Amino acid sequence: MQIQTKEYEIIIIGGGPIGIACALEAEKNGLSYLIIEKGCLVNSLYHYPTNMSFFSSSEKLELDNIPFISTNAKPKRAEALEYYRRIVSNNSLNIHLFETVIAVDSKNEDAHVVKTSKNAYTAKNVVVATGFYDIPNYLNIPGENLPKVNHYYNDPHYFATQKTIVVGASNSAVDAALEIYRKGGDVTMIVRKEEIGNRVKYWVRPDIINRIEEGSIKAYFNSSLSDIKENEVIISTEDGDVTIENDFVLLLTGYRPNFKFLKDIGIDLSDDGRKIPEYDENTMETNVPGIYLAGVICGGMETHKWFIENSRIHAKMILDNIVKSN
Repeated sequence: MQIQTKEYEIIIIGGGPIGIACALEAEKNGLSYLIIEKGCLVNSLYHYPTNMSFFSSSEKLELDNIPFISTNAKPKRAEALEYYRRIVSNNSLNIHLFETVIAVDSKNEDAHVVKTSKNAYTAKNVVVATGFYDIPNYLNIPGENLPKVNHYYNDPHYFATQKTIVVGASNSAVDAALEIYRKGGDVTMIVRKEEIGNRVKYWVRPDIINRIEEGSIKAYFNSSLSDIKENEVIISTEDGDVTIENDFVLLLTGYRPNFKFLKDIGIDLSDDGRKIPEYDENTMETNVPGIYLAGVICGGMETHKWFIENSRIHAKMILDNIVKSN
C-alpha cells in the first residue's frame, strides 16, 4: 500500500448527510478534502426500510440552505436519497465510495495517516462522521444466528402470511410491526418495558397502541425473548415462559457506533456505560488534536440524542475551528 503524496486539509470518514455537510463547508472555505465512504452514497439511509418516513420535515433535513422539496409533510427515504445525491453530483464533491477506512494513525498531529481498503492518505485534519447504524445491539441468546433472524428490516412483503416476531418498541420496530400486519403478516411484538416508547413518532404511536388493544397485533410487555428455535420461540414474561410458533424474527433492538474504531484512533470514551466520546462542544475536536466528530456518533450509546436536524451545525463548527487554526 502506497501512501499518496498529496496531503488533504481534511479527510471526512463517512458519506452520510453530515459528512456531506462537512464537505460543503470545506468547499466554501477553499480547503482540500476527501470523503471516504465504505458503502454507497448516504449508505445508512439507503439501508433504511423502503417505506420509511422521516420524523423531521424536509426543511430540517436541508444542508447549506439547499432547498429540499418534498411532496409529503414528512419526506420518504427515496426523496432523501435523491436530495443528497443531487447535492453531491451538482457540487462535484470529492468522494470515494465503497472504500473502507481501516485505521487512522495520529502519531503525527500535523499529518494523520488514514489507511483504507484501497489506499492510504495523509491529512492535517480528520472528521469522523460514521453514524451508528452498522452494528446492531445483539441479544446474545440461543438461536440468534439462525437464518430466520434479522437485525434489519426492509420491506413488509417478504413477511406476508408469516408468523413474525418483532423485538423492540422503537420507531423501526413499530413501523415494521404495522407494515407487516397490513401486508397480512401474523405479528407479535416483544417489549422490555410496560408500554410503547414515547419517542415513537407521534402520528404512529396511537396507531400501534390501537392495533395492539384490538388484538390485530399481539404484544408481550415487560417481556424478553430468551430462545429462538427453528419453528418456535420462547418468551420470558412476568407470568413465566411462553412458547409460540414462529417463522421469522426481527430483532430491532437498536444499533451502536463502532467504539473500537474510536478507541483505536485514541479517542477517549466515558466509562459510565454511555461511552460518550470526548470532544469540545464548541469546536467538535476530540482529545486527539486534529480529529473531529460530527453527527450521531457524538452521542455514544445515546443514539437518540443526535440526528440530521440538530447535528448539521457540526459541519460549520468544525470548519470554523480548522480555518481559525490554520
